[in-house]
Amino acid sequence: MNSDISIVALSLQIALVATAVTLPIGMFVAWLLVRKQFRGKFVLDVIVSLPLALPPVVVGYALLWVVGTNGWIGQLSESLFGSTLAFTWIAAALAAAIVSLPLVVRSFTAALAGVDPRLESAARGLGAGSVRTFLTITLPLAYRGVIAGVMLGFVRALSEFGATIVVAGNIPGRTQTVPSAIFTRISSGDTDAAWRLALVSVVLGVLALVIHNWLVRRSSNNSDSSNGRAL
Repeated sequence: MNSDISIVALSLQIALVATAVTLPIGMFVAWLLVRKQFRGKFVLDVIVSLPLALPPVVVGYALLWVVGTNGWIGQLSESLFGSTLAFTWIAAALAAAIVSLPLVVRSFTAALAGVDPRLESAARGLGAGSVRTFLTITLPLAYRGVIAGVMLGFVRALSEFGATIVVAGNIPGRTQTVPSAIFTRISSGDTDAAWRLALVSVVLGVLALVIHNWLVRRSSNNSDSSNGRAL
């Protein structure tokens, strides 16, 4: 039971770090896709969405080359800290972040697209800078969709298996997450422990998805109400 608690705690830690990584990156990319017109916009969209079209194992293998001894990040880490990031919980968090980023960007894109750009233009016309306009106008109007995207990314990061097990392994107490622990329990025939961890995974996923769907509904209802008042 204690080992199960540590596995769940590590999984939550990895998912939270992955979500913290995807939040600013996803917001910036979504803002570029919604508010800016530039050459290469389609390419950026394809690159960000690519993890959705690739097997997670491929993402994990590519990341292993980057953070391992052959990659520049791995070499930099080895020179600074004496070891690479491969087969650490940090590598697991990076893998979870990359796999969940497309979902976060799509959710943020929908949230930002629902904000009337004329309100942003009015704020800038009154002297507000781009950052202040985003923090005081855009984000407050889109916050429900943003939180929904964060929750969706958290659920995806929490359930990541393929990329994580390639780049971080399945080391008990160090990189073993709930999905990899379930796989290990099933492989060893310990079905009771596998079902116990599976139940925990379902509960966490359901809670996050319930919050996500509630926020999406609230955001949609508020948008419809605003449109109705405008009419």
